[in-house]
Amino acid sequence: MIDVESYVPLVEVTRGAMVESVHFGAFAAVDVSGNLIGSYGDPEIVTFMRSSAKPIQIMPFVELGGMEKFGLTDRELAIMCASHSGTDEQVEVVRGIEKKIGVSEGDLICGIHMPLDKLTAQKMIERQEELSPNRNNCSGKHAGMLALARMLNAPKEDYVNLKHPVQKVIRQTIAEMCELQPDEIITGVDGCSAPVFAVPLRNGALAYARLGDPDKLPEKRARAIRRIFDAMTNNPDMVAGPQRFDTIL
Repeated sequence: MIDVESYVPLVEVTRGAMVESVHFGAFAAVDVSGNLIGSYGDPEIVTFMRSSAKPIQIMPFVELGGMEKFGLTDRELAIMCASHSGTDEQVEVVRGIEKKIGVSEGDLICGIHMPLDKLTAQKMIERQEELSPNRNNCSGKHAGMLALARMLNAPKEDYVNLKHPVQKVIRQTIAEMCELQPDEIITGVDGCSAPVFAVPLRNGALAYARLGDPDKLPEKRARAIRRIFDAMTNNPDMVAGPQRFDTIL
């Protein structure tokens, strides 16, 4: 049961002179020490991180030296953190990851959907191209999970199972970044079949503060975070896609 009092009006949508609808929500901002410096609504409300967890989900792979082992580029790292639009260029980058780590598109368990990029979707219809997992907006994340399985010498099958070594180390990393214990994190299943993690809003904000300033973290983790941060900010076209908010920002 959601406590509706935890959320507050954030946005009013008007039509003419009338307010037609109101969007409720909550937000929290913390510093790298976890001090709450701003909030609206309940900063302790528990919510799923969804795709905002992707830069953290790839962190164990980077920490273990996976980028160097497989000769991956920063553009490939950026799309492993992405909810991409499924453009032809983005699909080629995902294919490059798969080739380097020794997996195929058929190993991805993310499912299929139309590309988020409307122009790409229209061209696919015109050339009668079938949908495929690499067009899924989470294909980069799933390729990253398979790459982590390779690093851990773990099976590539069922890598989305919470009991799989890949998901165990990811959950541990998210817990550390959020200053929680793994068993304090509520799990669910995302639209791409991978686990999703629900944490208090304040703790999720702490993880993001650390992504922006990792200097107080152990050096190995700080190096990985800087690599991820630089890859995403230097390759915004891989993080989302044409005219998408994340890329423009």
